[in-house]
Amino acid sequence: MTQHGFDDEEDDDFPEWVDRIRNNVAGEVRRRRKERRWSAQRLADRCEELGHPIPRNVIANLESGRRANLPLVDVMVLAAALETYPICLIFPLGYVEETQALPFHPLIPTWDAMRKFTGEEYDIETDSGLIPEFNRHATLTRTVIAARREAESAAFAMETATTPAQREEAERRATEYAQRAEEAKRHLLNLRDDIREEGATPPDLSPWLDDIEPQPDEDIDPDQKEDA
Repeated sequence: MTQHGFDDEEDDDFPEWVDRIRNNVAGEVRRRRKERRWSAQRLADRCEELGHPIPRNVIANLESGRRANLPLVDVMVLAAALETYPICLIFPLGYVEETQALPFHPLIPTWDAMRKFTGEEYDIETDSGLIPEFNRHATLTRTVIAARREAESAAFAMETATTPAQREEAERRATEYAQRAEEAKRHLLNLRDDIREEGATPPDLSPWLDDIEPQPDEDIDPDQKEDA
């Protein structure tokens, strides 16, 4: 596929951005529907089962390019009906090589356009909200859980060691992973405080980590609880 630039705007074969995105969705809906060997009516029935009816003729018009508009709610329900994610209809990785991120922008790899859409590729001039913080929260959560598990495994190995050398190595590993868990936990709690200072609510903690942050009523003095 030939890479296009801004000079291609006058090319009749260069579709408008809206048309391109709609064509992406239409092509992927059609491909996934046929892959399931569903008729347009079967897909329409499934959308209705999900609570947002999309008539068969509307689906047929979308797939054939006769439908002029494409509401976001339709994309969401079509994706659910086809058991995929809405973003996979908008940016069909592996099936559409290049697309546009915005009107009048040059074509870029579909993977790059998707990463811009999800916020995985940050633009220094774009307000990315709390996406970086929530991504870091997920990373720190995984780190704490993994380090705790490794520490528990090493502690068990220490208890069942049959030689001093095995016990020493297990103790070293237990101490190392316990320290990693505590360090990641400290960073995680600081991050949650930072999110709250932004006036936002941090993500729910994993059940594996429900011990690292006091519940709201745990900060209240027992005498105050009685008065309440």
